[in-house]
Amino acid sequence: MLKTTFTLLTILISITGYGQGIYDVSKIPAGLSANAAVVVRNEEQLYEVKNPGNAYYEYKTAITIMNSNGEEASRMVEFYDKFSSIYNLKATLYAANGDKIKDFKSSEFRDRSAISNGSIYEDNRVKFLNIMHTSFPYTIEYSYSIDYTGIRFYPSWHPVGTWGHSVEKSSFTFKIPENMTFKYLKSKGIQTDSAKVKDKIQYKWACQNVPAFEYEPLSTGLTGITPWVNLAPNQFEYDNSKANIENWVNLGSWLYGLSNGLQVLPPAVKAKVQELIKDLKTDKEKMKVLYHYLQENTRYVGVQLGIGGYKPISAEKVSAVNYSDCKGLSNYMKALLLEAGIKSNLVVIGNDMPSLNPKYASLTQANHMILCVPMEKDTTWLECTSQYVPMGYIGNGNSDKTILLITDKGGKLAQTPVYTPENNYQKRITRVNLEDDGSAKISIETKYGYAQYEEKLGMMLVEPADQRKRVMNMLSIPDMQIEQLSYNQPNKETAVMEEKIAIKASQLLTKGADKIFLILNLLNRQGGAASVVENRKTSFAVDYSYNDEDEIIYTLPKGYKVEFLPKDVLIESEFGKYTAKVTAKDNTLVYHRSKTIINRKYPAEKYGDYVAFSKKIFQADKEKGILTKVE
Repeated sequence: MLKTTFTLLTILISITGYGQGIYDVSKIPAGLSANAAVVVRNEEQLYEVKNPGNAYYEYKTAITIMNSNGEEASRMVEFYDKFSSIYNLKATLYAANGDKIKDFKSSEFRDRSAISNGSIYEDNRVKFLNIMHTSFPYTIEYSYSIDYTGIRFYPSWHPVGTWGHSVEKSSFTFKIPENMTFKYLKSKGIQTDSAKVKDKIQYKWACQNVPAFEYEPLSTGLTGITPWVNLAPNQFEYDNSKANIENWVNLGSWLYGLSNGLQVLPPAVKAKVQELIKDLKTDKEKMKVLYHYLQENTRYVGVQLGIGGYKPISAEKVSAVNYSDCKGLSNYMKALLLEAGIKSNLVVIGNDMPSLNPKYASLTQANHMILCVPMEKDTTWLECTSQYVPMGYIGNGNSDKTILLITDKGGKLAQTPVYTPENNYQKRITRVNLEDDGSAKISIETKYGYAQYEEKLGMMLVEPADQRKRVMNMLSIPDMQIEQLSYNQPNKETAVMEEKIAIKASQLLTKGADKIFLILNLLNRQGGAASVVENRKTSFAVDYSYNDEDEIIYTLPKGYKVEFLPKDVLIESEFGKYTAKVTAKDNTLVYHRSKTIINRKYPAEKYGDYVAFSKKIFQADKEKGILTKVE
């Protein structure tokens, strides 16, 4: 009896010790701790499709927060809506040695609306738990379940969430009835295991011992070097709507059905359209007037309720309230054009997202809707959510994308316009009158085009005091006073902005004995060279292609002449081109600089060449001329 009792106690102590020590930080393999702010100790996901409209999801994870850089991962956040119910929420906090500190119950999770920025109507909600613990490292074990009564998409599996996260073990199990089909994309090298389990087909993907990756500047993301799987349904049911989206044609047909018949305008708006276009001869002129009417009479507000996340609000409703989301405003513009006898197509697009994959139709690749107006000789694309951008400019985040046209014959893939460096320009002329006491009067006139116009658009929308603050922070001119500042869009039909600045600087020049050292590139110097990254892993790209042209005309101070000017500079590579030259005539210096950068996805092995290119530009931007006193 004593022997049996001792044996049972030994087993109990062994089990208890294992439970307490399983998350002991010392058990993390050394290779997973390096560069890691978070270590995923174990992650298990199960998604089981019951039928096209119902599914079950189960999630379990244990993550170790190594230091303060990983604190964001300690916040447990889960979203749900009226088509999903979340339950069995549990969390447990463990100390560094694996000892349990606290259990959190489902009742301790807070629940609130999850309305996103720019929205006033959404049915999304969120349950969250903030675990406040300041003694690093610590571990959180976390789990929950969700029942779905409406399906639009399937979950994806991306075990490495971001930079500085390593993974000890992660798995994703997907079950689907054998009479249903789906599609998936996966990372290179990841193995797919599948088997028939009763009346379902089970798929499983797993990984282990994935190290953390340090942040790499200009990176296009971790998907090229980490394991992942994306899944999408071929058939689904959601909010009393059924769809087959095996391909883009079918997906477009479903979306066309949701919007068809919603272009009816009230009589008063119809009459207004006819009044606006009565003296106009071309469709382009009519389109321009109606686009301005849209901008002047509506504003963007997000509305995401059930199928309303995909179905536009009717044109009649938009005309009554004068606001809507991207779908409703695009559909309203479509209705205005239709009243004028101009046909157009709604467009599904991923704003600031990659292009749609032509071979993989899914709803998760897009987040925005615009309008396409095909004309006999050209095509006009309309961004209907902005009250300021000119007709035809759809923004850098929508340019050069594979998109889906919603037509009466189904979905059709097409391409949005490419904005070249010549489109995305900055053209600046600066005049600098230098005085012999080191002060200067400076006038700056700049034109910004397309993407650079878009970046500066906010300056037209803020108060003058805020404009001045931003300019003071932007310009690296010592002891400056702004005497005049203005922003103007001279032609409302083009994406070009003009900026005019007049400055007085009390100490612009650096003097040394009888010489003045003048940095020739006064305003548009590259802030630094690209950071060196040893053994880079990820591909890279700049935000957009652009061209900067700067001309600076210096009027020399009295009693000084030019002693030295640097040679002309020419730097060329596949990443772009840079030129700089300065000429002297009488009492003036004219400095001209041109910089063109090409936006393209470059492989990691070319980053060293990019750093070298960047360093050359950085050095060239610091070139100085020397002025000397005339004896």
